[in-house]
Parts: sequence; structure tokens; C-alpha cells
Amino acid sequence: MPKTILLPLVGTEADRATERSAIAVAQAFGAHLIALHVRRDARQDLASLASADMGMAAGLDTVLARMEDDIAAREKSAEDTWRDTCAKAGLALAEQASARTDASQEFASEMGEATDWVAEYGRAVDLIVVGRVKEAAMLDLDLMEAALMDTGRPVLIPGATGVPVVDGTVAIAWKNTREAAGAVAAAMPFIQRAKRVIVFSVEEADASDSVDKSHLRLVRALRWHNPNTGSQVLRHESRPAVKVLLDALAREKCDLLVMGGYGHTRLREAVFGGFTRAMLEEAPLPVLMAH
Repeated sequence: MPKTILLPLVGTEADRATERSAIAVAQAFGAHLIALHVRRDARQDLASLASADMGMAAGLDTVLARMEDDIAAREKSAEDTWRDTCAKAGLALAEQASARTDASQEFASEMGEATDWVAEYGRAVDLIVVGRVKEAAMLDLDLMEAALMDTGRPVLIPGATGVPVVDGTVAIAWKNTREAAGAVAAAMPFIQRAKRVIVFSVEEADASDSVDKSHLRLVRALRWHNPNTGSQVLRHESRPAVKVLLDALAREKCDLLVMGGYGHTRLREAVFGGFTRAMLEEAPLPVLMAH
């Protein structure tokens, strides 16, 4: 089960929903949460702008001071929001926790590229929780890519509302691949706690007469962990696979979707450019991924 969880914070109001999900998971498993905020290097950013000859030769000191003020304000916002959320949730600092089985937290700050630091911290934890939104309601694909592809750790991507992801109904988007199997293994703590588990297998559009039975083998294996496990084979019916799965998730009132991350090159091209990106953009529920 996850005992150490990394939570990258961007310093905007979008952090709130991600924080709520991360704290719910930490409290369910008695885990330690590391909230990480990465400051931009204002001098490096300014040097890049100046080298691009963007007419900034004059007044560089003023521009630098303004950039540093903005960076400091965002870091303060990230830390203040985190402290406030933890206080409301009753989440103590690690040294103040009454027992090692209690959930605890700490705030860490670094300077540089967020993707680099998420990879560095992420390799030493059990789970990474990454928010979907970066700026202007855009998916934070760069951070998701670093978390999933550069750490070897599972990544939990909460829904927009930050609804807790423990207990309830766990859905598995099953495909007979190593990546999907890895995601199921990473999700085992959630599967064992779930009230029920549903293995969804979307029928391929060009499916032949030889139907893949791997989902049935998975169900039999998972029943040793959670007896209330079943499966559903979903048919396209001339609709995109994403819509078919989304409808099934809504119909069954699923609380968490488990799926594999595919591809060996850049994630946004190999994974988030297709089915997975569509799921992250449209699915209201949290998604747990592993590669």
C-alpha cells in the first residue's frame, strides 16, 4: 500500500481539488504526503528572454524584480493553501503525528524545472498525485509525462472536484498488455478496499471470431483480493471507444478508473494524443495510471 505520496503544487486555486484527493488517500492508508512546489529560476528565464532579443535590454532589473515577486507570491500561495487544507483535514506534520500509522505531511520547495524535480522526488515515493489543470484549464501534460514516464511509479490524476478515491467502485479499463497489468498491480491497495470492482473490456472495432478471454482470467485472479469483482464487455456500436467507456463508467457510478499508460517515446504523442488523453479530458472521475 502507498506509504509515501508526492503531490506537486502549482500555486493556484486548482491545487485545492488535487490536495483533497491526496489527503483522502493519505488518511486511508496512513501515508506521508510530500507537497512539492518548484519555483521558476527568474534569472534563467530572464536570460532566455534577453537572448531571444525581445526588446528587453532596457529595464532588465525592473523586469527581474517583478518576475521574482510573482514567483515568490505563487510559492507563498502554494504553501498557504496547503497549510490551510491540511489544518482543515487535521493532517499533522510528520514530527507531530501521534503514531507512524497516522497520515502526515510536509512542504518542500525547490528551484528549477517542475518536471525535473517531480522526477527526482517521484522515484523515491510509492505514489504521485498530479492535478489535471496547469493554466487556462489545459491538461498539465508535461508534469504527467514526467511523473509517469520518468519515475516508474503509479500516478493518480484526481477528478476536477477532488472527490476522494478510496472505497466505492473501482473500474479497470482492461487491455491484454503489460502496461494494463502493471496498472492493476499498482492499484491493488484500492482494489482490495473497494466495495466492488468492474473489469471493462472494450471490444475492438475489428474484432475477429476469436474473442479475447484475458479479462475473465483477470477477474478470477482479482477475486482472491476482492470477491466482489465482475466484468463487462463493451461493444462499439458505431461509437468511439472513449464514449462507450465513459457511458459505462457513469452508468455503474464508478469512483476510480485504473488504466495503463502506453508508449515508449514522448507521452503526449504516444499516450495523451489518443484514447488516454480523451479520457483525462472528459472523464469526471479520478484516474490511476502506471507504465
